[in-house]
Amino acid sequence: MNARIALFLAIASLLAAGCGSSEGSGEHPDYRAALAGAPRPLASLYAQGNELLAGGRDAYERRLRSLRGYPVVVNLWASWCGPCRFEFPYFQRAAARYGKRVGFLGVDKEDSDDLAEKFLGERPLPYPSYTDPDEEIAESIDPDATRGLPTTAFYDRTGELTYLKLGPYDEDEERLLHADIERYALGGGGESG
Repeated sequence: MNARIALFLAIASLLAAGCGSSEGSGEHPDYRAALAGAPRPLASLYAQGNELLAGGRDAYERRLRSLRGYPVVVNLWASWCGPCRFEFPYFQRAAARYGKRVGFLGVDKEDSDDLAEKFLGERPLPYPSYTDPDEEIAESIDPDATRGLPTTAFYDRTGELTYLKLGPYDEDEERLLHADIERYALGGGGESG
């Protein structure tokens, strides 16, 4: 009986340590240091870090046009979405790693602004998120982007959608997110950061 209890406690401890590092730990990269020296269009984007922006599809598309010349990664999320919460740290770290070469944006889909702001207070991002309560932005990205959450859209330097990933980057798939950024945003020519 003692061996079973010890084994259970060891497994519970490992699971708690793993969950604590990715969900709600409050820890995030030092964005200021990581993104210092970003080119002007990207620096302008990151100056609005962690903000919820209104304006709908028009504002979102204007932002994408302002980022032409840089690849863009867009994560569609909601505060109530469990898989979105789980993968958020992956996007925090990816933005810190690639943010001087790639623009990052969020789209907060079908969410309340109050809940989204509270969530962002716990898990800050260096980039802004556009509110999308009626899925206008999601529909403009691709009709499939309205099918569920989370969804990630990858745009190349010309502003063309190159890949749409439906569903989350699951546990141990942070490396896949980085590979997708390299392949679909940077076109395979990007160096690891």
